[in-house]
Amino acid sequence: MSELKLKPGNTTLADWREIYRGAMPKLNAACWPKIKASAEAVARIVAKGEPVYGINTGFGKLASVRIPAADLETLQRNIVLSHAAGVGEPMPVAVCRLMMALKLASLAQGASGVRPQTIELLEAMLASDVIPVVPTQGSVGASGDLAPLSHMTAVMIGVGECFTPHGRFPAKVAFVSHGLEPVRLGAKEGLALLNGTQFSTAYALAALFDAEVLYQSALVAGALSTDAAKGSDAPFDPRIHLLRRHPGQIETAEALRNLMAGSAIRESHRVGDERVQDPYCLRCQPQVMGAALSVLRQAADTLGTEANGVTDNPLIFAEDDTALSGGNFHAEPVAFAADMIALAVCEIGSLSERRIAMLVDPALSGMPAFLTPKPGLNSGFMIPQVTAAALVSENKQRAYPASVDSIPTSANQEDHVSMAAHGARRLIGMIENATAVIGIELLAAAQGCDFHAPLASSASLEAVRRLVRAEVPHLDNDRHFHPDMEKAIAMVRSGAAVKAAGAVALPGIAS
Repeated sequence: MSELKLKPGNTTLADWREIYRGAMPKLNAACWPKIKASAEAVARIVAKGEPVYGINTGFGKLASVRIPAADLETLQRNIVLSHAAGVGEPMPVAVCRLMMALKLASLAQGASGVRPQTIELLEAMLASDVIPVVPTQGSVGASGDLAPLSHMTAVMIGVGECFTPHGRFPAKVAFVSHGLEPVRLGAKEGLALLNGTQFSTAYALAALFDAEVLYQSALVAGALSTDAAKGSDAPFDPRIHLLRRHPGQIETAEALRNLMAGSAIRESHRVGDERVQDPYCLRCQPQVMGAALSVLRQAADTLGTEANGVTDNPLIFAEDDTALSGGNFHAEPVAFAADMIALAVCEIGSLSERRIAMLVDPALSGMPAFLTPKPGLNSGFMIPQVTAAALVSENKQRAYPASVDSIPTSANQEDHVSMAAHGARRLIGMIENATAVIGIELLAAAQGCDFHAPLASSASLEAVRRLVRAEVPHLDNDRHFHPDMEKAIAMVRSGAAVKAAGAVALPGIAS
């Protein structure tokens, strides 16, 4: 596991991507004086004895209840145990690691009042790959992601379970085997750890990074489908897109143009083609995919800011020992970003499915029905297209904005919530659906290009086709289709299809 120096407040999306992919975050040494000063400020606030929310009061609707100094440690332990009330399947380990790193970066900015030893434990858990078992359901995306972050914090005090490199164990067992000691939470610490948007942000960032691979793979598949259908590259002419001025559209058109450059299939029908215009699924790729690129980049901008922010409550200002209560825990920015990602992912898959449907239709593609040499005896790509349609429709249902929903909680004290947690959590499943659609398109496009032999596509697209054919042979007669699809889907998920076309630079999202 490679080490990545974490710079709280100034961490790039590329760094967060590396952490999601497995890099181990290590705090910049410059953080520790601020952390220490913030914890000392909390100690001075406690010594004054005045009521300060979350430090010596109850929580939420119980904020008016004063807590004696002797019970402050119990207060912090109780909030963790009582709020660890999530349900559902555990978070994927990679997403949970990212959530922990986000929390680490937030606390390390010295505005949360958490002691150095508590932050050191969180850092050590990441270094040892001791990852809490965190149920995925239970957050409404305001007052912080309370339930999931409480499950994370419960492990830090020796309660709950962990994933480790050697399996799943009770927290105390995992800690002993990795030389870790549970922490006794001091004033403010429990609340600081479980209050924040890190669960929602981790899921949204993970989806953003996977959506980048999806977008690029869809460009490659779309270009190959254009050649398979003997479509025109004229709609990718830069003059068209410069007139509309959208950067995402301009970059997408350039990528498609470059992917097809040098294609003998394209040259074979440049002159004398009776077709005047291609279907929208080919002709409007720059407009649709360019818009998706722009939306994903806007989401990336929001999430990059959120990942560098401090989102617990109250916030501690050590310069004058002030604790200010606010609403940074409200995850509305994350909810909006998640909704934007959902819309883009849905449309990427939708356009791909339309290209598959075009390729299997002889009236549109000019190729044998369902891309099989013996239609009737063989069904060819008939049902893979149906599967793609089913996945796209499922994504349409999931794409309804989560951010427009709200439900009052905590006896109406917390009367407007963002639903960012659900909005972000659905994205991984949506991307898996769209990934499968792109995988099916890769197979269909490669099959379509086979019918044009001995004509070849461009060098980049032929490299992609060789990748496909190394795993999945040409479909002459019907065979068990599922294994072929699984192999193609893996090529998309891993980014192998994008790497195969590596001679062409494809637009990125999270830099």
